[in-house]
Amino acid sequence: MASSKAKPNGKRTRGSQRTTQEDWIDAALDTLISEGVDAVKISLLAARLNCARSSFYWYFKDRGQLLDMLLDQWQRQNTQAIIDQASKPADSINFALSNLFSCWISATPAKARLFDTRLDFAVRDWARRDAAVRRAVDISDDARISAIKGMFERFDYDAAEAGIRARIVYFTQIGYEALDVRETNLERAKNGRDYLYCLTGRPPTEAEVRATVHLTGHRLEDL
Repeated sequence: MASSKAKPNGKRTRGSQRTTQEDWIDAALDTLISEGVDAVKISLLAARLNCARSSFYWYFKDRGQLLDMLLDQWQRQNTQAIIDQASKPADSINFALSNLFSCWISATPAKARLFDTRLDFAVRDWARRDAAVRRAVDISDDARISAIKGMFERFDYDAAEAGIRARIVYFTQIGYEALDVRETNLERAKNGRDYLYCLTGRPPTEAEVRATVHLTGHRLEDL
């Protein structure tokens, strides 16, 4: 039987196979998204990685620790993306909203985007069966909405209106994804001006519309 050995670069080997902690986490994230949390099992992940099940324990105490790390990854990617983009400096609320839109609207492949929608819904599905994950989702939603509310307050909306507009922006986007609306980036670009106006209540300038349209990979002049 081949033995497991530590390598100077931190990888572990079993025969000719080698895995890293990142390999396990990536495989677990992909499985969570495609098959759900019940499929995130050590034996299944080992088969997917073509490595010994025992190599899992070089990096994790148990499955629970791996699941905690998946939640941490979700928070770092999705929740932090919204907080960062909502807090990004901008010259107007419409420019600020365009910054926030970049979490969801992009001409880049899904895996390269700031916000991973499929991961978000996988975690929400997980939360339906796990009270601790449900609490994490609730805390995350509150943090996201609070950041968007702060974005509106920076542009002189009073607290009550800022809170309602933040909820409208956030719930609209979550609902948009939940309903799996099949809208092309070109269609989004064509609606950019109206989205900005309806969500902020302030008529956008051409420069503000251009910033939002640019996110889709199209140009304002081409619409």
